[in-house]
Amino acid sequence: MSSFHHFSLSSMALTLVLPLVLLFVSPAVSTSRNLIGHQNMKTGFQVTLKHVDSGGNFTKFELLQRAMKRGRKRMERLYAMALAASDASMEAPFMLEMPCKQCFNQPTPIFDPTKSSSFSKLSCSSDLCSALPSSSCTDGSCEYLYTYGDYSSTQGFMATETFTFGKVSVPKVGFGCGLENEGGGFDQGGGLMGLGRGPLSLISQLKEPKFSYCLTSIDSTKTSTLLVGSVASLNTSSQMDSIKTTPLTKNPSSPSFYYLSLEGITVGDTLLPINKSTFALNEDGSGGMIIDSGTTITYLEQSAFDLVKEEFTKQVQLPVDKSDQTGLELCFKVPSDAQSIEVPKLIFHFEDGADLDLPGENYIISDSSGVACLAMGSSLGMSIFGNYQQQNILVVHDLVKETISFVPEKCDQL
Repeated sequence: MSSFHHFSLSSMALTLVLPLVLLFVSPAVSTSRNLIGHQNMKTGFQVTLKHVDSGGNFTKFELLQRAMKRGRKRMERLYAMALAASDASMEAPFMLEMPCKQCFNQPTPIFDPTKSSSFSKLSCSSDLCSALPSSSCTDGSCEYLYTYGDYSSTQGFMATETFTFGKVSVPKVGFGCGLENEGGGFDQGGGLMGLGRGPLSLISQLKEPKFSYCLTSIDSTKTSTLLVGSVASLNTSSQMDSIKTTPLTKNPSSPSFYYLSLEGITVGDTLLPINKSTFALNEDGSGGMIIDSGTTITYLEQSAFDLVKEEFTKQVQLPVDKSDQTGLELCFKVPSDAQSIEVPKLIFHFEDGADLDLPGENYIISDSSGVACLAMGSSLGMSIFGNYQQQNILVVHDLVKETISFVPEKCDQL
């Protein structure tokens, strides 16, 4: 069996694409009192995901660079969050105005809570208010200040409302009603949906045992998919041979993250001599690897990335591009008449024999300027398995069994 992939360079053409960075959903908000309660959601629901840059006139490489800029900020903040809990506090109350005074640039109508019969503010004594890293109380209402991984921020008050996903309506979903919002992370979206383990996320509030997502490839014009509930289950009868399942681990210092146990990496036929402690989760909460749908490319701890970079440099029969114009740490010069290049396989070895053999398009990206780059980077401490490496893979989180499964899938056909 060959240890190389043939990577087509047809992707170097200029086109409108959907890079996968932050995943936004624009659910319809229902004011009906005929609601389907949490306990009745036996089949769950499916929603489509549209990327924030999908409406821009960018080349594929420009879209990746925009995504990486946000992703790098997110990676730095996630690492800081893993080391220490936020001690931010609100020093002064702010005046509440409805709807938002400073809104994100969203294509959908701004939510006006005064026009909803099912909207209700959360009290300061509510569990969701207590779960906030930073909050204050004014006239009995829970006010918040929340900053995301890409340094976008939102300030407003906590409330509950009925959210409708497809034909499924869910009452009393807690959310932040933003009045003062800053940053580009929400451009073209009406809000940010949390999928983490923390109590504030949509997944935690729904108390569904499973969810999965399938991210389309970077050059697809189709939307991606999120499935919640029993609809997220694997079709084991037809997919058994291709399913790779590995345990999820927890970090008490960062309970909202999904940690994976990465045991090794193979490039081509070479199992890299990475120290076993490199991806270990340390007692102080540092280190380890998380899987994150909001970070663009995979970031590996510096010593491990150096070995990956060294091995790719050895095995790819092309000169290294040292212009440092792409924002990626390893690029190769591609002949102008080349239709494809040969790149070594890349396999991530997760715990319990979950060997994830990625297709070439999930770790190599080319540009019309004549370069092909490794879509990965280095980090200090925590490693992140990013969404570029998750393209066209059904990623299933089983929160009861505490596992995550990877299944090759054509995500634009779901």
